Amino acid sequence: MKKIKESRCRLKKLLKGFKPPLNLTLSEWADKYMVLSAESSAEPGRWRTSRAPYQKGIMDAMTDDGTEEIIFMASAQVGKTAMLLNLLGYYMHQDPTSIIILMPTLEMASSFSKKRIAPMIRDTPVLKGLVKESRSKNAENTIKEKTFPGGYMVLVGANSPSSLASRPIRVTISDEIDRFPESAGEEGDPLALVDKRTTTYYNRKLVRVSTPTIRGRSKIEKLFNQSTMDRWNVPCPICGEYQSYEWARINFEPIGMECISCGEISSEGLWKGGSSKGKWISGAPNSKKRGFHINEFASPWRSWEDIIKDFKEKKDDPQTLMVWVNTTLGESWVDNEGKELDWETIMDRREEYLGEIPERVLLLTAGIDVQDNRIEVEVIGWGLNKESWGIEYKVIHGDPGKESTWHKLAEYLQKEFSYADGYKLGITCSCIDTGGHHTQETYDFVAKFQWIKPIFAIKGMGGEGRPVLNGVKDTKDKKTQLWTLGVNSLKDILYSRLSLTEFGAGYCHFPKNEVKGYGENYFKSLTAEKKVVGMRKGKGKVEWIKLRKRNEGIDLRNYGTAALEIIDPNLEELLQADKKKRIDFLNNKRVEKPKPKRKLGSGL
Repeated sequence: MKKIKESRCRLKKLLKGFKPPLNLTLSEWADKYMVLSAESSAEPGRWRTSRAPYQKGIMDAMTDDGTEEIIFMASAQVGKTAMLLNLLGYYMHQDPTSIIILMPTLEMASSFSKKRIAPMIRDTPVLKGLVKESRSKNAENTIKEKTFPGGYMVLVGANSPSSLASRPIRVTISDEIDRFPESAGEEGDPLALVDKRTTTYYNRKLVRVSTPTIRGRSKIEKLFNQSTMDRWNVPCPICGEYQSYEWARINFEPIGMECISCGEISSEGLWKGGSSKGKWISGAPNSKKRGFHINEFASPWRSWEDIIKDFKEKKDDPQTLMVWVNTTLGESWVDNEGKELDWETIMDRREEYLGEIPERVLLLTAGIDVQDNRIEVEVIGWGLNKESWGIEYKVIHGDPGKESTWHKLAEYLQKEFSYADGYKLGITCSCIDTGGHHTQETYDFVAKFQWIKPIFAIKGMGGEGRPVLNGVKDTKDKKTQLWTLGVNSLKDILYSRLSLTEFGAGYCHFPKNEVKGYGENYFKSLTAEKKVVGMRKGKGKVEWIKLRKRNEGIDLRNYGTAALEIIDPNLEELLQADKKKRIDFLNNKRVEKPKPKRKLGSGL
C-alpha cells in the first residue's frame, strides 16, 4: 500500500508540469494570482491591472496565440518591469515552457534574477512551490537558471557569446535592447542569435522591450516603426475625442493638456480620469508585429507637475535633456550626427576673465595626456549645472621615460590658481590617460602622487552606448586602480556643450589670454573630430573620424570631465557654502575612493 501511494505521488508530480493551460489572459492571470514584492514595487501587494489600464492591452498581446512578436517602446515609470514579471509568472504557472531572458550584460541579468525574480517567486503563492529553494549544490535553481515543472528560464547577457549558445527556446524576452552591443563577441547580433533558438517552435513568442536612445540608431524604434505602432489614447474630458498624450500640447500654467480637437485645456486629473475608457489605437494595423508606445504622462506613478519640473531642470544641458526625452517621453533623441564644429566660431567666443578663475567657478579638475616627448594638461573650472571654464592648457616638454618629466607634472598639479579677490584654489582631482608607450610609468606616477593629490588612471573604450564610467579595477601591478571611460559618450557630451550659444548649464567658456594656452592650435584640436555613420559587415556603425591630426584638445577636455563624473560633487551645496570654507575644504580634501551616495561637498 505504501509503494502504491509513493507511485501515485511521483505520478502526480510528473503530471503537474503537463497540466492543460487555464483559460486566462495574462491580465486576468495577474489580477487573480500576482503579488508585488516590497523590494521591487512602490505599491506592494495584490496586482491590479485597473491601476494602470493601458497595461491590459500590452500584457494580453504578450500571450495572445495569434501574436508572435511584441515590441514595447516605453518611457520609465509605466510598469514595464512589472509586466515582464507577470509574463514570467504566467508561463511558469499556466503555460510551462522554455524561456530565455536576454539583458544587456550578464551582471544586469544576475541582478534582475536576485532582486526581481526571486522576490516574485517568494511572495506569489502559486509560484513559490514551483521552483526549488536555491542552494549551491542545486543545479536546477541558480541565479542564471531556474527550473520549474514543465519548463525552465535562463537569464543571459547580450555581451556574452557563450551564454547565447544553441538551446531550443520557445519564449524570448529581450529587455533594454537599445543597450545591447552590436555583436556578442564575434558571433553577431545578440537578438538574431537568440531568435535562432526559437525556430523549431510553431508557437514561439518574441518580446522586445526598451527605452529608445538615439534617432536612427535605436533598435527598439526601428522595430516599433515596423509594427502596428499602437499608441495609448484617452477621451478628451470636454468633447470626448480620443487622442494620445503629447508633450507639444502640455500646458505649464495652469498645468494641463490642450485637446487636439476642441482646443480646451483640461487638468491632469480630468485627463487621467478617463483612463478606464482608454484604448490602444494602431497606426499600421496590417503589420504582423504588435507594437506599443507610451510615455510618462499616462503613468499613475508620476505627476505632470514633477515631469515639467524635471524638464525645466534639464532643458539647458543637451546631455541631461537627451535622457529626459528618452526616459520621460519614451522617444529617441535627434542627434547632431555628422555635424562639424567650426573652431573659429568657438575661438571667437573667448572672454576676458577677472583673475585666473572666474567667480562662478566652484572647483577645478584636470585632464592629462602622455605623449612620447611631452605631457599635456588642461585645467577646467566647473560651476553650477556643469557650466565650465577653461583655466589653463599646459604643455610639459620632456621624455616621460625620465623621472624629471614626472617631477614637473607633480609640481604643476599642486599649483593653485587665483580668483580676482586673491583667494587661491587648487586642482581637486585629475584623470590621466594610461594608453600609449608609457603605461607603466603612468601607473607608477599615479601610485605615488595619489597620496599627495587625488588622481585617477583611466583607459578609454570605444563603442556606442557605453556610459561615461564603465567601472574600475586594480591595475596589473596592484599599485592603483584603473577607470574605464566610454569615450564616445564623452565626445557626445563635449560636442553638445560646445554647440551651446547661451551662458548657463553646460556652456563652455574660454579665456582670451593666449598665454593660458587657448590659441588657434587649441581650438583646432578641440574640434578635430566628426561623428559619422559608416557601414561594416553590412551594418551601420557609428565612428568618430579625425578631421585633423592633432586632437589632444578633445581628449584632455574629456579626461577633465571624467574626473568630475568620478567624484560626482554636490555643486549646489558648494555654491551655497561660504567661499573661504569651500576653498579650504577643496584644497585639503582627499578623494581616494569616491562614494556616490554621499557627494563631494555634502555637509559643508
